[in-house]
Amino acid sequence: MDGVTSGLNDLNIDQTPVYLLKTKSSPSDTYEEYFNSLENGRYKPIFVPVLEHMFRDDALRTLRRAAERFAFAGGSEANDAYLRKATNNPAKKYGGLIFTSRRAVDAFHVVVAKLDPSKLGALFDKDMPLYVVGPATARGVTALGLPCPVLGEETGNGEALAEFILKHRKSLSMEVTHLNGRSLPLLFMVGEQRRDIIPRTLQSDHLPISERTQVTELVVYETGEAATFEEDFTTLLREAKSKRVTKQWVVVFSPQGCEAMLSALGWLKEKTGKYSESRKGSIAGPSKSCVATIGPTTREYLLQEFDYDPDVCAATPSPEGVGEGIVAYGSK
Repeated sequence: MDGVTSGLNDLNIDQTPVYLLKTKSSPSDTYEEYFNSLENGRYKPIFVPVLEHMFRDDALRTLRRAAERFAFAGGSEANDAYLRKATNNPAKKYGGLIFTSRRAVDAFHVVVAKLDPSKLGALFDKDMPLYVVGPATARGVTALGLPCPVLGEETGNGEALAEFILKHRKSLSMEVTHLNGRSLPLLFMVGEQRRDIIPRTLQSDHLPISERTQVTELVVYETGEAATFEEDFTTLLREAKSKRVTKQWVVVFSPQGCEAMLSALGWLKEKTGKYSESRKGSIAGPSKSCVATIGPTTREYLLQEFDYDPDVCAATPSPEGVGEGIVAYGSK
């Protein structure tokens, strides 16, 4: 709780706390940067980690071995020349990589950090696309320092990224998408909890066979709700009350932790576990608490599971999308 409470210790009397139910990204976090500058510092971002992420060592070892054995190289003249010297059997296995979460990027960073930096240009084709789902993921992938193009930053969600990939693949030459006449799959690094929209779209039976793209999923991290989240959040709310905070925002990034969040706020009926409007005034915190979700998936989860409709659903899953929704709500 030390990092959480320090945020309230620095709270100015005219600031509104914004509890970001996520782990702060390193080395910098775009949500912190955005809210610190929004409306001349009117809002105070405070991170409350909801999830615990654990990398799967076996998967990371598999990725490292794959990279060292040229699973991501071959197809360009420069790399073919290198491969002829290094091996008699060019072993390129993938035509691109897909990243839809910062945790997957962090996991791959561990792999890349263990590779010889002087050989990255040979281990990764300069034409092999690295597909990403948004700005934060794009920044993380770019920071890996690979020679590959980073594409899809503007998509914002898995469905849009899948459509982008389908369109982009049509523009690529056979040298990029195939090897020895064989179509190369895309490697999708995921957590054990994920939606299947990307592989389902890319491999759809409704597509012509020539346009279908095989997707190989590799689970590189596992996620669980942090054991102390509800206790930490409850303590934070009580401290806010003691500081006479009159308004606060809670930003929810995923279905995980939603029940603990609503429970800490005191908004759930004990018998049914559903949201109760009548309990809003009896929370262990300020009298005015508002909730914003990162997108429609989390909003639908709150509605279906708890009959709770959040105050704001971000139009785009980004700091700007969340911030603009909060500001617009406040101007009503």
